[in-house]
Amino acid sequence: MANEYHDHEELKLAVDDASLWITLSNSEKRNALTPTMIDSLVDTLIKADRDSSIRAIVITGEGKGFSAGGDLKAMIEDTGMFKGSVEELRQRYMHGIQMIPRTIESLQTPVIAMVNGAAIGAGCDLAMMCDLRIGCEASAFGETFSKLALVPGDGGAYFLIRAVGYAKAMEMILTGDIYRGEQAHHFGLLNFYVEAETLKESTKGLVKRITSNSPVAMGMSKKALRHGYREGLDSHLDLLAAFQGITQRSEDHKEGVKAFLEKRAPQFTGH
Repeated sequence: MANEYHDHEELKLAVDDASLWITLSNSEKRNALTPTMIDSLVDTLIKADRDSSIRAIVITGEGKGFSAGGDLKAMIEDTGMFKGSVEELRQRYMHGIQMIPRTIESLQTPVIAMVNGAAIGAGCDLAMMCDLRIGCEASAFGETFSKLALVPGDGGAYFLIRAVGYAKAMEMILTGDIYRGEQAHHFGLLNFYVEAETLKESTKGLVKRITSNSPVAMGMSKKALRHGYREGLDSHLDLLAAFQGITQRSEDHKEGVKAFLEKRAPQFTGH
């Protein structure tokens, strides 16, 4: 099956030995997550997990960034995954972007995020959903939802706590601060920190170390670790889908997006 992976509209796929490399390819929007990209990513992950020739999956971004998260233009225009009523938004989150954590959490195949640049909002969450993260001085992480009067509706908070602990996760979400390079590594946002010019080769080396192990043992070990951490992911996602629908229709959210695009400080009113 390894030769059956073909590029999608916003996803580039390449097989390297026993690994599948998935590149988010929407660089004009800093690899923002779109419905097309989300569907393609979920389908590709499921296919790769069923492919015995694929023993590791690497997710990275095209160009200088990993992923900017949500598409601000679509947010302000209420289009794409951001259109509709509160209930429509809730349903779209549940059957759209929330399928990414549900899928990654179900995989037996190890998933590595090669964070080549900024991973912001849902992009940060996508990196947290992966089993391991490798990056460099260009890597940057930010839970910036609060700056747009939103919540991490993709379920990222569930994974962020597991990566950095409750206190640091709360700090990241409440402040919306950006954590870069060595600082990100220090706080646990990155498992491995390497020089920028060696990032890809270092990632290949990590993949080789992983794929040299028993895929059966790795799959079962992943299940054992998840079992030890699992505390109601489904109910967490249901709650966040509802919250995201509400916040998506708030005046503060609109103000947050406008302020960001106009490069000014937002004036939130609590409505």
